Amino acid sequence: MNLETTTTTTTTMTTANGALAVCPDDVRDAAATIAGVAVRTPLLEYRFLNEKAGRRVLIKFEGAQIGGAFKFRGAYNRLARIPEAERPSGVVAWSSGNHAQGVAAAARILGIPAAIVMPADAPAIKIANTRALGAEVVPYDRATQSREEIATRLAEERGAVLVPSFDDPYIIAGQGTAGLEIVEQAAELGAVIGQVLVCCGGGGLVAGIATALNDVLPDAAVWSVEPEAFDDTARSLISGRREAVAVGAASICDALLAPTPGELTFPINKALLAGGLTVSDTQVRAAMRYAFEVLKLVIEPGGAVALAALLAGKAPETKGATVVVVSGANVDPAFFGDLLHGGAGAQ
Repeated sequence: MNLETTTTTTTTMTTANGALAVCPDDVRDAAATIAGVAVRTPLLEYRFLNEKAGRRVLIKFEGAQIGGAFKFRGAYNRLARIPEAERPSGVVAWSSGNHAQGVAAAARILGIPAAIVMPADAPAIKIANTRALGAEVVPYDRATQSREEIATRLAEERGAVLVPSFDDPYIIAGQGTAGLEIVEQAAELGAVIGQVLVCCGGGGLVAGIATALNDVLPDAAVWSVEPEAFDDTARSLISGRREAVAVGAASICDALLAPTPGELTFPINKALLAGGLTVSDTQVRAAMRYAFEVLKLVIEPGGAVALAALLAGKAPETKGATVVVVSGANVDPAFFGDLLHGGAGAQ
């Protein structure tokens, strides 16, 4: 990791000779940083899911992480690097909810003021939880305003550190710690990993996990999974350049609505991923219902896409176990109730 902090409000990444932004040593360093603070989330196995999928399946349940999603890993790894003298000026981030809660929780633990720019239509539970963790919530209209511009301006005005949701080397490395845990826990279960399915928005989680796994299990295939309307990473992996989401695209997967792959995450994913899979919102709903009714897990829409790909028969055949990363559990209660009882959320 070659990181140069130019001011207290922004971080610039430079790579020598086209090197990737994050290497395996960075992930191991992040693991040491978050050890004893972050939760070592469970790797779960269910007989009935194995029978249904016709293969051995292990679920990495990041819904058990602080803040209800994997985001705490990267957030804490990033905030822990801020010098003590700069911490009183605070941090500013933008997020639809999971990164918001991760940053808010990390800031609370480290005693750093936090302001989070969040869409006004974000799930109410995510907004409430972010505030409950002590962060200031700055609402914006995602249809007419730029969250990045608002957050950047706030950071400049306050002299605060800007904390991107995925395009930061410390964030990527922190998310990769989930990959290290997958390797350790699979070994404890006597499982040989054939492939890992990972949800993908901006690509930070899958980039971090791929970095960790490629170092120790280079034969394990890592696949990104996205909503059909937000398949920018899948298309980018095919074209070899960063593609964008179509104007007006929509999905119930509020955590995965990044408009294009990250500048730092895409080169990693281009180099390390086996490819990209996509699922429909209908398949996501079915996966959420199955998780609740059979696996007894509450999963948010964005966190369910990898499981949806498996259940819909989109995961390629593999000789080893298939690991499904469930990235978060912060589902809106009203939406979830409708989903389970056949209301609007079930459509």
